[in-house]
Order: sequence, then structure tokens, then C-alpha cells
Amino acid sequence: MLRNRVEIAKDLVLYTLELPSRRNSLTLVENFVDTIKEQYNIPDETYAKILTCVSEVSNNSILHGNKEDDQKQVRITLEIQNNKNFVFTISDEGDGFDYHNLPDPTSPENIEQLTGRGIFIVKQLADRCVFNSNGSEVALHFNI
Repeated sequence: MLRNRVEIAKDLVLYTLELPSRRNSLTLVENFVDTIKEQYNIPDETYAKILTCVSEVSNNSILHGNKEDDQKQVRITLEIQNNKNFVFTISDEGDGFDYHNLPDPTSPENIEQLTGRGIFIVKQLADRCVFNSNGSEVALHFNI
């Protein structure tokens, strides 16, 4: 189920996946990550981190960024360098958000909240997490 695979150089491959902003699109995200795991023999622990992070950010893009407007797309690109450096970039067509001012989910006033942990978890699991200036795009780096 790999979409639009382009070999840019001997040691650089790019994949792209575009999704409508519907919750059931997350199944396509999971299938995409599963296929990458198999094709590149990603260890189970790293696979779990990738699946959690890419699913969470994609879900946020669908729900919060594009507000489930299925006329808007969520775009996922995966850049693989030397079969060991994986960068998933997830972007949406929303207005973005202020990722600098997120509540700390570990603070006493937030510890029992049902939401608000996703970005915190993503930052813990990815080797690197980089937002664009307005927060409508995030690059998740994983070293295999």
C-alpha cells in the first residue's frame, strides 16, 4: 500500500500519502506504517513508537487542523535516508496552533484531564519532533 514511491538518490527514497480528513482515514495511516515496518525490517519497539506518533499527529490533523472537513487533505511524506533515518512529515490545511503554549499534562491541574497528552507523548517517543512556524506541519524523526 505504499503510495507514490520515488527514489531520489541511491540512498534516499520518498513516499507520499494523501488522506481525506475523515477519522476512518487512520486505517490507511496504520496500513502505511505496517507496510513500511515490513519492507524495512523496523524493530518492534521502534515500530510502536512510529505508529503511535504518526497516528496521533494524523488524528490531530484530521480533527483539530482540518476539523474533519473531508474536502481538506492530510498529507504524509516519508523520507528514508540510508535505510536508517526515517522522517515522517504530516501536514494539514488548517490554521495551525501555538505548539509553544501547550498545557503540561503532568502538572497537578491537568493530570486527570482526558485529553491534551498527544503532543507530549509524541515528543517523548520520536527522536526529534519539529513543527513549522504555524503548527500545521510536523516532522517526526526516527533513527533505526
